[in-house]
Amino acid sequence: MNDTLILPQAEDQRFFDENGYWISPKIIDDDRLGQLRAHMELVHNGIFETGRAPHHGYWKPEDGNVLRKTDNSHWADPVLRGLAADPLIGHIAALLMKADAIALWHDQLLYKPGRPRDGQRPSANVGWHQDYSYWRAAAEPSLITAWVAFDDVDLSNGCMQVVPRSNRWGLVNVNDFFEQDMKKQQEQINLPEGEQFRTVPLIMKAGQVSFHHALTIHGSGPNTTDKPRRSLAVHLMTGDTRYKAGTRGDNHMNVALLGGQDGDLFAGDPFPVLYRR
Repeated sequence: MNDTLILPQAEDQRFFDENGYWISPKIIDDDRLGQLRAHMELVHNGIFETGRAPHHGYWKPEDGNVLRKTDNSHWADPVLRGLAADPLIGHIAALLMKADAIALWHDQLLYKPGRPRDGQRPSANVGWHQDYSYWRAAAEPSLITAWVAFDDVDLSNGCMQVVPRSNRWGLVNVNDFFEQDMKKQQEQINLPEGEQFRTVPLIMKAGQVSFHHALTIHGSGPNTTDKPRRSLAVHLMTGDTRYKAGTRGDNHMNVALLGGQDGDLFAGDPFPVLYRR
């Protein structure tokens, strides 16, 4: 694959700056996707090839109709780590963020179950939120997420939806990843004057990657199909991201992994570098 043919160009960078998101061409081939799905299942079955479990604090086991979210799956599995530390994903993120270096913040292995067989109403929504609302341990919103689709996604199976231009609004008053009533959330968000809450579904083929800024409002609806929707969210940061003590982000696992002081760079073994210019 010729990386230069799939890297974002100047018009793509302008689009990201304006709207807070961008979708890549397919960059993960079918053979690799098959391996990723298989290793996702290994992790879900408690088989950790590295001998290390994912992060225990946020690890939610599958519970019927609920989204399954496994934080720092790259600790447990070398195939998933290869994706979480993929240099091409890092290069794309660096171009979109206009950064000299990109490092891993953390990853989330996401499994949205299909329609329940017992007739329950499909759920597993992801409420409207901005990632930075949870990441204020970083002094600036110098973070970006690469969401890697393991399956084709559209509205029928709960694809991600973004609110264009919300990356320019600062932190809004409503942020809750776990809220299921997305309509109620939307009605409660205070919008800047002249702006509107317009949603765009990120319809993608397996192997494509969407990128969104840490201030971009996003969420996803239910999976109404009979098959799961699988993905890895690779949360990334620019190389100049520093710790800000005394925020609600102090309980984030990355603060403990850093073990640093106010103003220290998030750097070192827990935060592998994907790309450096």
